[in-house]
Amino acid sequence: MSKLTDLKAHLMENPEVREEYAKADAEFSLIEDMIRARIDAKLTQAQLAERIGTTQSAIARLEGGKVSPSIATLRRYAEATGHQLRVGFE
Repeated sequence: MSKLTDLKAHLMENPEVREEYAKADAEFSLIEDMIRARIDAKLTQAQLAERIGTTQSAIARLEGGKVSPSIATLRRYAEATGHQLRVGFE
């Protein structure tokens, strides 16, 4: 095992670290899904922004994880890319 793998394993023994890691993992997964939806729809950030009624830079911030989108924003994003938004709890 690498030092990084060992460090991660050691850190994950802490319940608070595990919880924060899980939160970050869910956020990254959402961002990946958003980008994949846009690419599958064959849209640039600028084209998507026009459909949603915002700016390309706002889409870049969303896809870059710099802002937390509202449910309404996620719904518009999904509709503009031909998808349905599904929100749930596990």
